[in-house]
Amino acid sequence: MAGGGGGGHRSIVHEGGSRWNGLYCPGFVPCCPGWFGGCTGTTARWRWGMTNSDVDEAGWGIEPGDEMAPMIEVVGSVIKFHREARGMRAAEFGDAMGYGEDLIRKVERGARIPKVDFLYRADELLEAGGAIKALRRHVEQARYPKKVRELAQLEERAVEMQLYSNHHIHGLLQTPGYATAMFENRQPALSVDVVEQEVAARMARKSVFEQEPSPALCFIQEQVTLERPLGGKNVLRRQLEHLLDVGRLRNVALQVMPTDREEHAGMHGQLEVLKFPDGTAVGRSEGAFNGRPVSNPRDLRILELRYGMIRAQALTPRESLAFIEQALGKL
Repeated sequence: MAGGGGGGHRSIVHEGGSRWNGLYCPGFVPCCPGWFGGCTGTTARWRWGMTNSDVDEAGWGIEPGDEMAPMIEVVGSVIKFHREARGMRAAEFGDAMGYGEDLIRKVERGARIPKVDFLYRADELLEAGGAIKALRRHVEQARYPKKVRELAQLEERAVEMQLYSNHHIHGLLQTPGYATAMFENRQPALSVDVVEQEVAARMARKSVFEQEPSPALCFIQEQVTLERPLGGKNVLRRQLEHLLDVGRLRNVALQVMPTDREEHAGMHGQLEVLKFPDGTAVGRSEGAFNGRPVSNPRDLRILELRYGMIRAQALTPRESLAFIEQALGKL
């Protein structure tokens, strides 16, 4: 797919739902940029038991029914094995680590997902010889909510994505600063710890930009999303600079829908279609099919028709990059 500029393909660093074909398709809520586009309006479902008092804890609660739970139990058992091998009580280990005994016991029984730095400190303190540090890969995978991991799997399978966002910069395009500002604006307010986890999960999804072969990525952003200074002007400035970088990738088409357009096929709200190598697809629009994900060809044709009209009415990719540059110059 033709991109918005001439740059080469470069790597860029960087929620409920219903079941579809055995996979979890995270759903939208009207007031929140969810599903493929970003955050969920049902964060509280998976951050069970987490309050502001948990900010300084060593990890996060694990979602009930998460398939990673057995692995986290193994991680806890390994930590407990090495603690007992050193002849330390849980309270003593907690004091040395800077945490309470209750937190240590939660980690050891697999009720908490430890952070990576917890593993490294425990490995050194218990002289585990790298046995605890070696569990990092499993912890890094489990730390993201189940719905985000499954969403990332859908995105990784996709060979083409058609994405229209009208209230916010699309999740795959967000910088850490912009994503942080979005989650910090959530009401009721999220704890610092939850904001950190949400942002980390979102940034992990950006691996789609590094896939080979590269998927075709089509983004359409409403003009207002480029002008609302979430987090402040410096955050918006870095976000626009990032959009220019992404828009110049050869597999990306980034378009802007100007506010002054008299015709607009996207009045139904956010719209997204993901297409897979086997010819199947899944789509979602806030204003179609009661907001549910659809996969049958007849419904998908409606979504693709709307998306095609939105693309035709928006600025071209080249014009869009120029528009973003102008918006950046005004900051």
